[in-house]
Amino acid sequence: MRTTVGVLRGGPSGEYDVSLNTGASILKSLNEEKYNPVDIFIAKDGQWHLNGLVKDPKEITKDVDILFNALHGEYGEDGKVQKILEDHGVRYTGSNSFGSAIGMNKYLSKKAFRSFGIKTPEYTVVRRDNMNDSLVKEIFTSFPQPSVIKPVSGGSSLGVSIAGTLDDLKCALEEAFKHSNTVLIEEFIDGKEATCGVIDSFRGEDVYALMPSEIIDKTGSDIWGYESKYSNDLHEIKCPGNFTKSEKDLIQILSKEAHKSLGLRHYSRSDFMVHPKRGIYILEVNTLPGLTETSLFPHALNSLGISLPEFIDHTISLALS
Repeated sequence: MRTTVGVLRGGPSGEYDVSLNTGASILKSLNEEKYNPVDIFIAKDGQWHLNGLVKDPKEITKDVDILFNALHGEYGEDGKVQKILEDHGVRYTGSNSFGSAIGMNKYLSKKAFRSFGIKTPEYTVVRRDNMNDSLVKEIFTSFPQPSVIKPVSGGSSLGVSIAGTLDDLKCALEEAFKHSNTVLIEEFIDGKEATCGVIDSFRGEDVYALMPSEIIDKTGSDIWGYESKYSNDLHEIKCPGNFTKSEKDLIQILSKEAHKSLGLRHYSRSDFMVHPKRGIYILEVNTLPGLTETSLFPHALNSLGISLPEFIDHTISLALS
């Protein structure tokens, strides 16, 4: 008997298009001899659809054995949809509601990293309702510059920018506040950008680390932005990356520790900066990394001879167990 797998994609976040592509990639990878795939679309207004009809989530989920969560960003990755599924008693892939909420919130995740001794850049947090010119000036003069400004919750580098001057900082905060009411100001770490995925209970390990990838942005920007992330012409991924053995080993260890420290499950991907003298800094964790053709996670899988269908099959098995 085939397992009915509902694939959740779309959603109300700014990563709607990425989610559609991740979901399409998963649907394409499901072995139809083993699985009965069901495409579940969530519109930008948050309404759930099945076969083109708007339906209540409870009505949709009662007829599936498991949901593969292909959502990204707000609602799908921050614990909200996970809480809905938990309340309905539905098994699903990815981290639970608590781990997702912590992982999505860059401030809370950085606090967790520090409590576990994982090095992360200096940071401060500002809220929209406290923001004024005098506070911006105080931050600029008291915080290490240049700085990276990013929404506390969000992904795909939406609303992220670097500030080197006071005017830059003002503009960067305005842009970040378009995506979140709370903004993280982080010390800029120069160096090689690295990312490393992990998978639970794989190849004989409790948490298995993939090979770290190096990300090279061809746009000349100091930040790997949204446009570059989803265009093969604007970035290059090297897997394995150009890291020393000690750097590679430490990135893998830190990826496992970050996954465990936030209480994540099934799989995740951690992002790092590798400074030539100051060492390796974790930036954030992605609890539902993209699984599109241009995404980093499948690229790292392929480098180790792991196909996307194999990974998806393993993830479903983890969720079912």
